[in-house]
Amino acid sequence: MASISAAAKASSAAFVHKNELAAAATTQRQRRASASASGRRARSVRVRAVATPSRAPRAPASTGSVKSAMTTTEKILARASEHASLEPGENVWVNVDVLMTHDVCGPGTIGIFKREFGEDAKVWDREKVVIIPDHYIFTSDERANRNVDILRDFCAEQSIKYFYDIKDLSNFKANPDYKGVCHVALAQEGHCRPGEVLLGTDSHTCNAGAFGQFATGIGNTDAGFVMGTGKALLKVPPTIRFVLDGEMPPYLLAKDLILQIIGEISVSGATYKSMEFVGSTVESLNMEERMTLCNMVIEAGGKNGVVPADETTFKYLEGKTSVEYEPVYSDAQARFVSDYRFDVSKLEPVVAKPHSPDNRALARECKDVKVDRVYIGSCTGGKTEDFFAAAKLFFASGKKVKVPTFLVPATQKVWMDVYSIPVPGTGGKTCSQIFEEAGCDTPASPSCGACLGGPRDTYARMNEPMVRTSHCFCKIGVLHDINFMNLEESSLIFMFN
Repeated sequence: MASISAAAKASSAAFVHKNELAAAATTQRQRRASASASGRRARSVRVRAVATPSRAPRAPASTGSVKSAMTTTEKILARASEHASLEPGENVWVNVDVLMTHDVCGPGTIGIFKREFGEDAKVWDREKVVIIPDHYIFTSDERANRNVDILRDFCAEQSIKYFYDIKDLSNFKANPDYKGVCHVALAQEGHCRPGEVLLGTDSHTCNAGAFGQFATGIGNTDAGFVMGTGKALLKVPPTIRFVLDGEMPPYLLAKDLILQIIGEISVSGATYKSMEFVGSTVESLNMEERMTLCNMVIEAGGKNGVVPADETTFKYLEGKTSVEYEPVYSDAQARFVSDYRFDVSKLEPVVAKPHSPDNRALARECKDVKVDRVYIGSCTGGKTEDFFAAAKLFFASGKKVKVPTFLVPATQKVWMDVYSIPVPGTGGKTCSQIFEEAGCDTPASPSCGACLGGPRDTYARMNEPMVRTSHCFCKIGVLHDINFMNLEESSLIFMFN
């Protein structure tokens, strides 16, 4: 069972003290080396004057031996790099707690690992490498199937503990190890923990920041290096703080909040910055909604997103991991690039129109747009909370859908929830019953589905130009998808955003 280290405070103090001693020893060595070099230069260079540079007054530290206040992201990277403190812009080698890859980038990562470390090399820690097939799974495409075979052979060769394999493509339930979308599976399987560093070969790895950890996407080359060493070279990002307060209206989801933010700052507004989400609204969100916030920071150019860990986090992790974790939090005096404040109670449902996530519009402004199909799924919009929200709206409407409506649960667990958990306020009906009554397509096998496009036989993939509303973020599909619902079905507009 997961637990927060009982010796967190003591270990933190010991950690800082140890690093101060190490820093002092390093400084002494540098001074001796500098003195020696200066002595050699003195033979040919005459020193005419020495001036002590002026320094601004410095207030006493209020946090013990910590030299400067830090944000959550700075603290995590400082601990992972064994530094007492860090500032934005510093480049440091960090110890990685979890490395994740999947069927799209995994083969390339493995190839680089073997090329650089040798055909017989072993990964740095077989229990810290997590490999999750999820993108191009339910297809007859030979190259896509080959990718999963490469992962399977590598995991067997390396004795990788956490490989979520799938062999029977005709029935995903016959594969007990198969999970589905990597970002949601990482959380459900207990690989996301406060205070840790999680890297993955996918841009939406920042999803895990919902747990108060540093999580970001990296390329195959970096991942191959991490696979062999357990280390990564990272530049410390500055942090933007987003304060969201106010009671969340029942017609809003976290997707509305993050689209509101992206529309405010643009798709480049947080380039290589950490986005920290705080405030009473954030504290009221469940873990799935917090994941949605952090998942889409990459759409604003963010390096990572982070939500401070709290009792909601700790309760979610109960029974999911036996690894001790130690959360960290931003200091009161921490420096943020800027603060953005939102009164969530005054926000309306919003949509992202083509061809960019920051092309924000109010949902009610799009009432004349006709759509050809609807898609609910992906790491952003395929969680249990998303399907519950859709089911409530279908139930309240009591109408049949007018266009094909595709449903792709993110993971096996979400698929089971869709079929087994009664939706509150519907008289005990499950999501699947409500979807069937509304005329939706039968919930599909858990995977990334059509979000990334994929082979032509990928479920719900568009093989001809269409107008589609998607409750997901289609990294490629966004080029030809319209992310909103026809307001003729006014009872549905609040979901498909």
